[in-house]
Amino acid sequence: MKASVTEQERNIAVTRALFEAFGAKDIPAIMGFLHPNAMIEFYGTPVIPYAGTYRGHEECRRFFERVLSSVDVHRFEAEEFIAERDKVVVTGQLNLTARATGRPIASDFVHVITVKDGRWIRFRDFMNTAIAVAAFSQADEGVVSSL
Repeated sequence: MKASVTEQERNIAVTRALFEAFGAKDIPAIMGFLHPNAMIEFYGTPVIPYAGTYRGHEECRRFFERVLSSVDVHRFEAEEFIAERDKVVVTGQLNLTARATGRPIASDFVHVITVKDGRWIRFRDFMNTAIAVAAFSQADEGVVSSL
């Protein structure tokens, strides 16, 4: 007798699949994992090219296009997937380079994802945005280095 898959296991599976699509830079696959009413919130100042709130498929597509065209991804590693009800919390580390300046962005991250009908409906990104601001800033003043 096979045990049934829980909602939490399904939510983690869809999150892992979207992360794999992101790692492959496969925007059409990413979009397949997003609910039509998806919302993405990436916190930070306008210096970060992809910071902001995105609503609906077209805006969410624009978010992923901006991220992938603004940075070179050297490491994007999820470490933990924690699920409860409709939420998945992912902790991890990233190492990027801002293409506009060639400066590094290295930070831990926490993603809080809400899943509805097997797709992401809300995605919130938490990372050290001061490092990202410094990496994207054209002036050398106030550059923050990661420890």
